[in-house]
Amino acid sequence: MNQEKMKALASLKTAKGQIEGIIKMLEQDRYCVDISNQIIASQALLKRANMLILKQHLNHCVKHAFIHDSGEEKVDEIMGILEKLIQK
Repeated sequence: MNQEKMKALASLKTAKGQIEGIIKMLEQDRYCVDISNQIIASQALLKRANMLILKQHLNHCVKHAFIHDSGEEKVDEIMGILEKLIQK
């Protein structure tokens, strides 16, 4: 597993712990703003993990595809992901 994937995995594991904590906060009827802040923090970790995965994809899979004359398909995949990210 390369560096980007290891960092993404760490972010996802941290986000998992935060989400479990958020569920407990809801069950304990904690203050809504505190819950919202934790949700925002979890979203940031998920975005970071996604960016790391996309970086890994560009540096390895897309580069490899262009070397082997099949890069256009990979560009279309990335464009699809970017469209989803921008629509939010």
